[in-house]
Amino acid sequence: MMVNAQNVVTASRKQLFDYDWKFSLDDEPTASQPSFNDAQWRKLNLPHDWSIEGQTKAYNPSGNDGGYFPTGTGWYRKNFRVPAMLKAKKISVYFEGVYMNSEVFINGKSIGVRPYGYSAFAYDITPYLNYNGDNVLVVKADNSKQKNSRWYSGSGIYRHVWLTVTDAVHIGNWGISIKTNNITKNNATVEIKTILKNETLFPKKVSLFTALTDKNKGEAGNTNTTITLPANETREVVQNVVVKNPLFWSCEEPWLYNARVTIKQGVKTVDETTTAFGIRSLVFSTQNGFQLNGKKIILNGGCAHHDNGILGAAAYDRAEEKKVELLKAAGFNAVRTSHNPPSEAFLNACDRLGLLVIDEAFDGWRQNKTPYDYAMYFDKWWQRDVETMVLRDRNHPSIFMWSIGNEIIERKKPEAIATATMMAKFIKTLDTTRPITSAMTTWDSEWEMFDPLFAAHDIAGYNYQLYRAPADHQRVPSRIIVQTESYPKDAFANWKLSHENSYIVGDFVWTAIDYLGESGIGRHFYPGDPAGEHYEKPLFPWHGAYCGDIDLTGWRKPISHYRELLYSNKEELYLAVKEPNPESGPIRLTLWAVWPTWESWTWPGFEGKDVQVEVYSKYPAVRLYLNDKLLGEQPTTQAQEFKATFTIPYTPGVIKAVAVKDGKEVETRILKTAGKAVGIKLTADRKMLSANAQDLSYITVEIVDGNGLTVPDANNQLSFQVTGEGTIAGVGNANLQDTDPYVGSQHKVWKGRAVVILKSTQKPGKLELQVSAPGLETASLIMNTISR
Repeated sequence: MMVNAQNVVTASRKQLFDYDWKFSLDDEPTASQPSFNDAQWRKLNLPHDWSIEGQTKAYNPSGNDGGYFPTGTGWYRKNFRVPAMLKAKKISVYFEGVYMNSEVFINGKSIGVRPYGYSAFAYDITPYLNYNGDNVLVVKADNSKQKNSRWYSGSGIYRHVWLTVTDAVHIGNWGISIKTNNITKNNATVEIKTILKNETLFPKKVSLFTALTDKNKGEAGNTNTTITLPANETREVVQNVVVKNPLFWSCEEPWLYNARVTIKQGVKTVDETTTAFGIRSLVFSTQNGFQLNGKKIILNGGCAHHDNGILGAAAYDRAEEKKVELLKAAGFNAVRTSHNPPSEAFLNACDRLGLLVIDEAFDGWRQNKTPYDYAMYFDKWWQRDVETMVLRDRNHPSIFMWSIGNEIIERKKPEAIATATMMAKFIKTLDTTRPITSAMTTWDSEWEMFDPLFAAHDIAGYNYQLYRAPADHQRVPSRIIVQTESYPKDAFANWKLSHENSYIVGDFVWTAIDYLGESGIGRHFYPGDPAGEHYEKPLFPWHGAYCGDIDLTGWRKPISHYRELLYSNKEELYLAVKEPNPESGPIRLTLWAVWPTWESWTWPGFEGKDVQVEVYSKYPAVRLYLNDKLLGEQPTTQAQEFKATFTIPYTPGVIKAVAVKDGKEVETRILKTAGKAVGIKLTADRKMLSANAQDLSYITVEIVDGNGLTVPDANNQLSFQVTGEGTIAGVGNANLQDTDPYVGSQHKVWKGRAVVILKSTQKPGKLELQVSAPGLETASLIMNTISR
């Protein structure tokens, strides 16, 4: 195979190794060998999820949990060269995540396996390299044993791969730990612990120089330490720097600092790395709840699985950042990574944008929930996987709590207490700055029996059980409580409990965003549809969860606006319409569902029939107008749960909700009846992309009438065409029963809306998207890709 310059290793410390891989979905027993002929294999760049590329089918073994997507065993191969000038260097390969049961080979030699698909790992490949000749890196990802997850996992090398090139004297992998002590308005002591490695046969005298800079790259302090490293030794060096007038990291102002750590031998720099961190204090108490930098915060949290909707599990940096942007825009101040450690890009975005994180290790421990889940590996691997999570993530200021599990099956057994105690004790050997929780629940009357298990944690995580908190507080007054999962329909009750009881620090709804897998949770259903919950029977073609505040296209459902209105004053008035029951019978709800409610005053076929208009308001009262006629006024105080419902006959035109304060009309929201569909509207979140074959633009596609209003009952089939320097990364809508593939050039709209995600190439230039549908005028959009 010809190797281009892109596949020649350089002396740079950290090199992205995502490009020019070859892939096969067939199980090839000899594919690990350098001589294997991969000429017919598909060429691709990472990150890559092969499951999302396949067709959902009722008989796929991933079943309802995995969203009925295909799985299997996949192989990846990458050829590269290492110049002879790097012979004295240490070279390792670092994988951010491979799902799952990965095995890595270099030049035919197996160098390691990692069962858990959410753990990062690194291997030293120095001893196995050919210099000035071909090298072959091979990865086997075995996701064939199903079911192994209760949600969509994706398959393959779905996160970044890196090469690390250092001298024999270097900073260890995840070798920098930063924490802030003695924090006041005037000073903060930053403690930097650095792991130094001397992988030579001789002692080395080195200087360790650490310089801190703030967000504006102004110097915030520095320190220098001289140390002699014995031959083949690893040492930890502790340094302290006092920062004057520190800028605190918070959700509103997420100030970040950088620590540049440099090893020098004489005047020569032998290694250097930069780590971002934040200065902030965390205090939890029953008297004041959770205080960030001395300010009490009530957590308006959401749980979020790791997938990126129509992109599947592929962890593009922009997709991870987009997810955080959506969460922030919906009013969330915290997220729980359910039920596994997230990507590094996701945590970086939480740091930059100001979103608190509960970083969670596992869905379960020793007793399985699906036949091939982590219970198979727990005893052998839990310590390495927990260590990976904490060492990798401990410098992120966004992380304010560690979670060691979720609704563990063995929770009624004494060994659960021992396991929780064991894991909590181990984490505290790695990080003492954050409390430890896990998510607990029960579906029977046995609750007080869990008191000893809760006592093994710093914070008690309640799933769906917050109503028990007042009685629990009387029994165990020292317990600090967070609701780690809740039903969307209980938003007001949970807000009230969190605001009225200081020992409750907040609530995390299940879920913040719709996700793939756990098919049918949160659905509502119509006459003739199968009744029951998602866990009671297969519900294909459902292939995802509809319980999120935000749907798969990024559209905020009305429940999202209601939740934000409860927890903040950023939005104080909102108007929507409850979907009326069809003539054939009533709409029915499942446990995680809320009534289907839409920003729409377009209900053909219901003319003259009663519909319910909902108004959410932080004002004392609201009025409702239909075609400029006042229909009534209702109070919207806490006693009404900040809601008013008007039952009115549907008449096309305009409905208007008006907030009333001191007898005056002060704010307005309107909905208009849409006309006939005539066109396609395209709205891009970004029109300038980096030419790196990974940057993304999310384009919302709407079917509109002559006045530009979205036609909410449109379901047109769309065709997408891209020319220039870009490709289609994914297409889709929010209908989790739609069987159109997420990879391709065609897809239907649902409720008048769809989304297409474009990905740049590695070449700068222009990129044009054209979207067409029969009977509608074609829409187009042009953007640029640039080198950065």
